[in-house]
Amino acid sequence: MSMDEIAVATTVTKRTLYYHFKSKDHLLAAVLEAQHELALRAFKTFGDRLSGSPEAIIEGLFRELAVWSDRPRWAGSGFTRLVVELADLPGHPARAIARRHKALLEGQLAELLAKAGVRRARERAREIWLLSEGAISMILVHGDRSYAEAAARVARMLIAKDKPVRKALTSRRGRQHST
Repeated sequence: MSMDEIAVATTVTKRTLYYHFKSKDHLLAAVLEAQHELALRAFKTFGDRLSGSPEAIIEGLFRELAVWSDRPRWAGSGFTRLVVELADLPGHPARAIARRHKALLEGQLAELLAKAGVRRARERAREIWLLSEGAISMILVHGDRSYAEAAARVARMLIAKDKPVRKALTSRRGRQHST
């Protein structure tokens, strides 16, 4: 969309747009920054509902992804779509905002997992976030929300691998068994 088209759509003059924004790239960055703030608040609210066991966090995360992807005209993550569009412009200010946005969300997931007692919470959060992003992309490509459940299954396996292993105890009869 050109600045002329943006001016018409927003019912302001092109001169007014350029008064407030140095360029179309700066306008895009400002829009993305505002969207980042809204999305971050929404994720924090959503994160408040994600609590309990690591498994409960995983279930909630991917259940909400399935619900989100069922909305009419759902188009996946705008931050991811934008970075794909700007792939050949690594220094674009909007890419920096998208990078920061994704890192903050991943960090919040790590905090939730750490509170739930997951060892190596940052590493697990990165892996689970990768599964989430992959599920979003595949749901978008195929229109099949079952990718959210497939990603949740793998995420549960990742969480299970970090559960503390219980030591074998010797019973009164001298046999060993696990608790």
